[in-house]
Amino acid sequence: MKKIKIDDLIAKKNREKIVMITAYDALFARLFDEFADMILVGDSLNMSFGGSSETLGISVDEMIYHTKAVQRATKRAFLVVDMPFGSVITPKIALKNAVKIYKNTFCDAIKIEGGKEMADTIKLLNQNGIAVIAHIGLKPQLSRQEGGYKVAGRDENAAQSIIEDALALEKAGAKMVLIEGVPSELGKRVTQALKVPTIGIGAGADCDGQVLVWSDAFGFYDEFKPKFVKRYMQGAEMVREAMKNYADDVRSVKFPSAEYEYSK
Repeated sequence: MKKIKIDDLIAKKNREKIVMITAYDALFARLFDEFADMILVGDSLNMSFGGSSETLGISVDEMIYHTKAVQRATKRAFLVVDMPFGSVITPKIALKNAVKIYKNTFCDAIKIEGGKEMADTIKLLNQNGIAVIAHIGLKPQLSRQEGGYKVAGRDENAAQSIIEDALALEKAGAKMVLIEGVPSELGKRVTQALKVPTIGIGAGADCDGQVLVWSDAFGFYDEFKPKFVKRYMQGAEMVREAMKNYADDVRSVKFPSAEYEYSK
């Protein structure tokens, strides 16, 4: 399979929708790689994989560990890794951490949450050969500061600020812009304002592509379901039923039967 490059993704703008999904290990990355244009090793793994109630606790080294596993199984998709909370607090610190991630994971790009205040950081990373995906709108890494996960850009002043964020980050060198948790009409306005592609997550159908957290999309994370998530299977229920069948077979000595035993 031909490896997808950043130029391939940029060329899809206004032509073909981009498919993005998260993955945190080689097992699922291998399953997704055939169908996804982009795979994101998101700091959401701190919640769905790590059992936390937020994304903030994950470290750079943990992101590297999971990205290396995903990279081993990703042959086609464009691989993106989140810069975790606290790793980009200054341009200099961001460059140090991004170089470490780039060197150790062979990822194709990193993703940074933040608005126009991150423009200098993105410019510096771009100048040093590191592709950056910007992340605007609802920013999960600010959930404590903002009192939870709230839809962004509902009033015109807030909407205009988000559009300004997008334009500033594009000018700084962002290759794409991910828009999270905004009214669909604002997702459309941002997409139309930019030359680079947009990826939506709860930002409407007019974005150039869509991303979902895999455990949300396939029903494995059932603590809560955001409004923007469509469930494509009830994974947790299927696994529970399979586990129950396995446990029942072991306790009733139906497993292992002769079919699953070695003979002399």
